[in-house]
Amino acid sequence: MAAEKDNEQNKQSRRGTVCNIVISQEMPQSQPVIFNPDFFVEKLRHEKPLVFSELLLSNISRLIDLPGAEFAQLQGETDLKLPASTGFLRLPNFLKRKEKGVIFGAQLTEEGIAQIYQLIEYLGKNLLVEGLFRVPGNSIRQQALREILNSGADVDLDTGDYHPHDVATLLKAFLGELPEPLLTHRHYHAHLKIAEITLFDERGNKTSVPNKERQLEALQLLFMLLPPANRSLLKLLLDLLYQTAKQQDKNKMSAFNLALMFAPHIIWPKNVTANDLQDNLNKLNNGIAFLIKHSQKLFRAPAYIKDHARMLFSGSETPQSKDDMELYAGAGVRGLPTKRSSEEDGSQLHTQEALRELFQHVSNMPESTKKKKLIRQFNKQGTPVRESPRASNQKHGRSRSFGGLIKRKVLGNTVTNERAGSGVCQTKEVNKENGSTSFTRTPISTEQHSSLSL
Repeated sequence: MAAEKDNEQNKQSRRGTVCNIVISQEMPQSQPVIFNPDFFVEKLRHEKPLVFSELLLSNISRLIDLPGAEFAQLQGETDLKLPASTGFLRLPNFLKRKEKGVIFGAQLTEEGIAQIYQLIEYLGKNLLVEGLFRVPGNSIRQQALREILNSGADVDLDTGDYHPHDVATLLKAFLGELPEPLLTHRHYHAHLKIAEITLFDERGNKTSVPNKERQLEALQLLFMLLPPANRSLLKLLLDLLYQTAKQQDKNKMSAFNLALMFAPHIIWPKNVTANDLQDNLNKLNNGIAFLIKHSQKLFRAPAYIKDHARMLFSGSETPQSKDDMELYAGAGVRGLPTKRSSEEDGSQLHTQEALRELFQHVSNMPESTKKKKLIRQFNKQGTPVRESPRASNQKHGRSRSFGGLIKRKVLGNTVTNERAGSGVCQTKEVNKENGSTSFTRTPISTEQHSSLSL
């Protein structure tokens, strides 16, 4: 009894290790457990799933051109048409049995991810092994490890009973034996189209240079449509492969080499051979290599999706695509347009008036470093305030040009503006007693004219 209790506690501990990215499927749909930091995105996913999927699909169709049949497949309205012939990926019948506790060949579940996480965690400690994921392990040790994982028991891989090649090969076998690829049949054609997103030249013609920014955006949207279990395991797997590729100087496994090893297991449709995919092999391999290289950016919701989800629940008008956000920015709008009532407008006016009064108070403060700092903060925030009038004893900034110095030298304290070809100057005189200003027009003498022309 004590051993069974310890085993159960270990299971719970291991499950807690990966709970930060796994959404529990045991909880009722009315109260989903959310671990994604994009709270409002997940709130939209669970409370308004139709709105959520339509929002993502509309933006995906903006980025890639999917024909009607392929778009219907992405929506789940039709199934992927698989070749009639069977290939080397066909699963033996005994692997398709859905016995209790069996994870290999069964539908992907949270319990299965918790078991496989033991393999991923161990491989993360052995990234320097040369040929990792390429060199096959010992089949006898792999079979023994498979039986332990299928029983639901914990396994201590640090004892040295298993080699990293055994564990890596078994991880690939688990992915290859899933009833459906990890990236799903529904998304197969979408991944092919994403691989075709390229830049345009100055004349508007397509080039062969990939448009990585739009590819990332399309993949972010596509991954948000994955089932929660697939998305969780995919993140764990890509994180592992990303760290493996970073050590390619030691293990000789680059991102592209890893893509060659994993593409058949996570994106190839079931029951097909390499010959069936001959035309698309390069796209699929390059696509998986792209996922590995940019795995740290793929599981973030685009900014406009976050804004839409957040503001949808606050009752505001929201941008539904990246183009909408650019439109708002081009119109010079600081924030997103919102539906404000008359009470909110009055509150905004009151706030603006209070800010003006506060600025006036700061302007009346004695000159100090603190005052200058506060005024700079007001100007930086763009607060609509009026400049304070100049003090009467404050000197006005004068021109420091060479011509200005000559004019003040000749005419004294008066300011003279010449007019071309008139031979007349306009003089501004200020009465220091009452502050009044008068202008007089007087002809310029020959001596003054020659002095000004220096």
